[in-house]
Amino acid sequence: MVRIRLRRVGGTKQPSYRLVAVDKESPRDGRFLEILGSYNPRTEPVTLQLHEDRIYAWMKNGAQPSDSVRQLFQSAGVLSRFERFKAGESLETLLQEASAFSATQPPGAPQSAASSKAKKESKKSK
Repeated sequence: MVRIRLRRVGGTKQPSYRLVAVDKESPRDGRFLEILGSYNPRTEPVTLQLHEDRIYAWMKNGAQPSDSVRQLFQSAGVLSRFERFKAGESLETLLQEASAFSATQPPGAPQSAASSKAKKESKKSK
């Protein structure tokens, strides 16, 4: 069975993730079939880049998203668009809607854990 899940990349204490299609029994950072996007929780707001056409293709063929990926898909609206794709709406329309949604999101500025801690402390001192 194929799963869509997160694969950890990045340095020590600086995680970022790739969304990948993998065989269910592969290890977390092991062999994968295809890269479907990326996710960086360390930016404010988080950065989520998806290749929705490939995600739809894998899900249409039976790939199941993991719980954490399902939450990411819900926040980005991928699951609702996939339901409309299954109902027969054209892929081009859905991809245009997805690109319009991502264009309205503010760009994520890289932010380290140390700078976010300093921000929180400066807010407390005010």
